[in-house]
Amino acid sequence: MREFTIPLPIARAVLGPVFRLTLNARLPVAVQRALLDAGSVFQLMPEGTIVQHLQLGGRAAERIIAETAISGSRTRAVPPERAAGAILYLHGGGYVVGSLTTHRSLVAHLARESSCAVYSLDYRLAPEHPFPAGLDDAEAAFLELVDNVGYRPEQICLAGDSAGGGLALALAQRLLERHAMTPAALGLIAPWVDPTQPPAKDRDLVINRAWSQACAAHYLGDAAVTEPGYAPLLGNLIGLPPTYVQVDVSELLHDQCRRLVSALRGAGVHVRFTETRGLWHVAQLQAALVTEAAMALSELAEFLREAIQPVSIDDLR
Repeated sequence: MREFTIPLPIARAVLGPVFRLTLNARLPVAVQRALLDAGSVFQLMPEGTIVQHLQLGGRAAERIIAETAISGSRTRAVPPERAAGAILYLHGGGYVVGSLTTHRSLVAHLARESSCAVYSLDYRLAPEHPFPAGLDDAEAAFLELVDNVGYRPEQICLAGDSAGGGLALALAQRLLERHAMTPAALGLIAPWVDPTQPPAKDRDLVINRAWSQACAAHYLGDAAVTEPGYAPLLGNLIGLPPTYVQVDVSELLHDQCRRLVSALRGAGVHVRFTETRGLWHVAQLQAALVTEAAMALSELAEFLREAIQPVSIDDLR
C-alpha cells in the first residue's frame, strides 16, 4: 500500500491516548493483545513487500523481503538475492504483548532499507510462558537459520525493540556462552535490558510504570531475578558484536539505555548510540507514517547491512 506521512505533533496527539488505553495493566492481557493487533492495520508496509510464512525453531515466523529493488531505499543496499546475510528480528511488548502482526510494518521497512531478508519470530509470551521460554525460542530460531537455512553466525544480525531488544541482547550472550557463536551485529531500539530496575518516572507517551512492572512480574514467573538472560544488562557483555542503540530522551528507558551503552563500551564493544528528541518509545513502528521515525529506522538498517556486507559490488565500480 502507498505510504503517507503525518506531522510529528499530530502523531503524538493521536498515539498518546491510544497507548494509554491499550498498554494498561488493568486490562486483561488478551484484550491488550487484541487491541494492538487491530491497531496495526494503520501501520502500512512498503509497496513490493513479500511476506513468507514459515517455522523457525518450532515457532511461527515470517521471512520478509522487499521485492522492488532498492529504488526507495536510503541506504543504497544491494537486492536481497545478492545480500550477504539476514536479520533475525524480535518484537517488543514487555514479553507479554506484541506479535508478528504488530511489527510487520517495522520489519518490512527494515527489510527494504537493509535489502536483507528479515526473519520475524513469534516467540512465546508471558504470563502463559514466562522466562526463559522466549529466550529458548529465539535461540532455537537462530540455530535453525545456521543449521538448516545455511547462514553462518556472522552473517546474521540480531535486532529488536524494547523487550525484544533485551531478548536480542540476551540471545547474543547465550549464543556466545553456549555455542561460541557471535552474530554480525546487534540493532537495539530502546531495549529493555534490566526488568529489575523500576522506571524513574511514571510514564512516557507510550508505556507507564505500572504496566512495565506488571510485565516484568509476568515475564519472571517463578524464576530468580539473578537467572542469566532475564536482565542481560547485568550479564557478561565482553565479546559481543558491534551494537547500535537508539532511544528518545523522553522515554522511561532512556536512562537504562545510557547505562547499557556505558557498560558495553566498558566491555570493549563497539557501540553507536543515537538519542532522538521529539519521538517516543519505539517510534520506528510508525515509520510508514512519520518521516522522523523512518529516518531513524533507515539509520539502523544501514548499520546492520554494513555489519554483514561492509562493501557492495556496486561500491567498487
